[in-house]
Amino acid sequence: MTATPKWYMPVVVVALLWNLLGCFAYLSDVMLSADALAAMPDAQRAIYEARPIWAVSATAIAVWGGALGCIGLLLKKSWANPALIASLVGIVVQDLNLFVLTDAAAQAGGAAYGLQGMVLIVGIALVVLGRRAVREGWIAS
Repeated sequence: MTATPKWYMPVVVVALLWNLLGCFAYLSDVMLSADALAAMPDAQRAIYEARPIWAVSATAIAVWGGALGCIGLLLKKSWANPALIASLVGIVVQDLNLFVLTDAAAQAGGAAYGLQGMVLIVGIALVVLGRRAVREGWIAS
């Protein structure tokens, strides 16, 4: 293996923290209490209740795959790449539901576009980083 650049580990640690925040948000979402759901405004509750299971599953794959992939990058393991690719696929499927098949993002407001745009960019960047890490010999191939 080739020596990794000095920026590699700090970038991967930040990416792992980002994905762990996503895991926390996912768990908070799926473990929402009945009282918290009842306290939501009607429009927000309708969006929450209308989500198909495949979209919620895509979110799980996105956040857990991203976290696992970042752990793989930290450990310098090539299995990081399939996990990061699965995460990116999960992001795309989640976005398909949010932006194409429903108007959930529009109902959620402009912040949804910005946040999901950033999630997609980070997902793409991590796949690129993982592939580069293998190509450059920073992680085992």
